[in-house]
Amino acid sequence: MSRYSLEDFVNQTQQQDKGEGLFELENPRMLEINLTNQIWAKTGAMVSYRGNIKFEREGILEHGLGKMFKKALTGEGSSLMKATGNGKLYLADQGKKISILRLQGESIFVNGNDLLAFEPTIKWDIKLMKRVAGMLSGGLFNVRLEGTGMVAITSHYEPLTLHVTPNNPVFTDPNATVAWSGNLQPEFVTDVSFKTFIGRGSGESIQMKFSGNGFVVVQPFEEVYLSQQS
Repeated sequence: MSRYSLEDFVNQTQQQDKGEGLFELENPRMLEINLTNQIWAKTGAMVSYRGNIKFEREGILEHGLGKMFKKALTGEGSSLMKATGNGKLYLADQGKKISILRLQGESIFVNGNDLLAFEPTIKWDIKLMKRVAGMLSGGLFNVRLEGTGMVAITSHYEPLTLHVTPNNPVFTDPNATVAWSGNLQPEFVTDVSFKTFIGRGSGESIQMKFSGNGFVVVQPFEEVYLSQQS
């Protein structure tokens, strides 16, 4: 077989069954779900499937009026779809790196832009970051996930996890913040003078401050940019 032949390409890139269960990383940027019942996934994340799978947009009243109200405020970024049936489902999001987490009674917050899929056994709720609504051009919400089951999150490039301790708080750029442990409640702090160093022009520099015991996951990329204040 000659190098770079079509057969060579097919053999190197073909789907492989790894026997890892419901969620498998087919490659670092493609999630395979061995669906036998139902999962929740980010709307628009399906790239391929085989088998008998039905896709439904999240019903307006499916999770109650409270979540409907919050979804209206957060926009399409938090939109979920329900995949039901039997088959293999492949999900991806803009070529971002995928990490699989198995929650065992723990809770975690995930930036709404970075949540790819989760099992229906996971309890979830949308949390608005109201204080920065006028300062950020996007990513104004996060999702709190809790319970037992699989969750898939995404990040641009390799994620980095930073430990938070009472004597050593962590400050992050909101646009580079992917997730944090469910017991942490970030504060938003502004540093007007800091913007002169990073050339953002008008608008305050906003950071998230994490205090207590836990962890924060960041990515080497800004998901969205600070809106330009007039």
